[in-house]
Amino acid sequence: MSENLDKSNVNEAGKSKSNDSEQGLEDAVEGADEALQKAIKSDSTSPQRVQRPHSSPPRFVTVEELLETARGVTNMALAHEIVVNGDFQIKPVELPENSLKKRVKDIVHKAFWDCLSAQLSEDPPAYDHAIKLVGEIKETLLSFLLPGHTRLRNQITEVLDLDLIKQEAENGALDISKLAEFIIGMMGTLCAPARDEEVKKLKDIKEIVPLFREIFSVLDLMKVDMANFAISSIRPHLMQQSVEYERKKFQEILERQPNSLDFVTQWLEEASEDLMTQKYKHALPVGGAAAGSEDMPRLSPVAVQNYAYLKLLKWDHLQRPFPETVLMDQSRFHELQLQLEQLTILGAVLLVTFSMAAPGISSQADFAEKLKMIVKILLTDMHLPSFHLKDVLTTIGEKVCLEVSSCLSLCGSSPFTTDKETVLKGQIQAVASPDDPIRRIMESRILTFLETYLASGHQKPLPTIPGGLSPVQRELEEVAIKFARLVNYNKMVFCPYYDAILSKILIRS
Repeated sequence: MSENLDKSNVNEAGKSKSNDSEQGLEDAVEGADEALQKAIKSDSTSPQRVQRPHSSPPRFVTVEELLETARGVTNMALAHEIVVNGDFQIKPVELPENSLKKRVKDIVHKAFWDCLSAQLSEDPPAYDHAIKLVGEIKETLLSFLLPGHTRLRNQITEVLDLDLIKQEAENGALDISKLAEFIIGMMGTLCAPARDEEVKKLKDIKEIVPLFREIFSVLDLMKVDMANFAISSIRPHLMQQSVEYERKKFQEILERQPNSLDFVTQWLEEASEDLMTQKYKHALPVGGAAAGSEDMPRLSPVAVQNYAYLKLLKWDHLQRPFPETVLMDQSRFHELQLQLEQLTILGAVLLVTFSMAAPGISSQADFAEKLKMIVKILLTDMHLPSFHLKDVLTTIGEKVCLEVSSCLSLCGSSPFTTDKETVLKGQIQAVASPDDPIRRIMESRILTFLETYLASGHQKPLPTIPGGLSPVQRELEEVAIKFARLVNYNKMVFCPYYDAILSKILIRS
């Protein structure tokens, strides 16, 4: 990579906030329910780790230590996901059909509702279970209220007064249908607009047991809605506190598992060695004699860090373990890697097409955009196992030649000859090889652009797009912004650890 990496600036971690704010963040994160934890764990799954470097001596740990470490990782991942993923939402837990958990749940629920039905069928009816359910519903409705909802709070407390309800039941004066009607009305007041239809359907259920069962079902959905509302409300607060929180949690993990920076150390060492090799080549005199040590450029920690992040965009996720400090963002880095691979192919196809076509054809914005969309659509499934790049590029070659011939005909230019078509199709098919010169040029220019953007401190406007990448400028800039945000946040959290590791590595270089 170019020496512009040396100009990058590190975003230092913010100063510690008050203990009350940090505790509030921890309470908010640790209060997340099982659905949230499952979503994070599935998103943060990484390939099996192999060949772990043993920079720290192995030690035996207890089951309690392992569980405590797992809880720390989960809580840190929860906070990270809420902050980084603006679209993150909790979803209701849906157990797989015919699974043991679902069968057990169905059996227990059926037994409970059968018991309630039997009690209400007695003469006179027994309301013990029904009153307990009303109490649970009351607590749930109260939990939905904000501090300013004084009138609603008084209504719920007055109408769902359990002592009064018990007295009415003992005296045979309890109207359970009237209570259900009030509950449904209050649910309609408190629910999100998306739940209006579910609440409305409750009014059509006349039997008490099915009605209570559906009330609890809708209340569960309303709890999920409230949790998502709470997440969106506290996200600005989490943004302020998450850096300190994640660093604190990682430090706790590191104290329990001292080898939790092994892969990070290996990652930074490789980046340092690669950069040093590149700089050594650039420092060689014209005659080829080895340069003196005093002539060798020194590596800066910022340059090594930025280059290390760029290496994550060329990572072998199936064979290599991901560095620990970026593990929670592995899926995001992998997604960016796939997008860049697709942009490389797309850019290479457009470059050879515009080079072969008549001069000026690429300056026609409508044609260039149309051609880009055609190729982009055909590359949509590029990373699926069933996708065969060579076959798709053959199709792309045929389609591109038709579009170019049509455009030249409309413009009154010389027709696209058969020989040119044959050459263009061959060049497009050649892009299937990772060693294709055009493909390598596009890949190099894309990484150079990202490198320059990191080195610029993410200032606007973005750096000038390298030659040949103008047709994919919008897509490339979107990827660059996402990449820089991930890098910036990761630096703020883990920069102290990187600095400590690099201080040892760079002394040796």
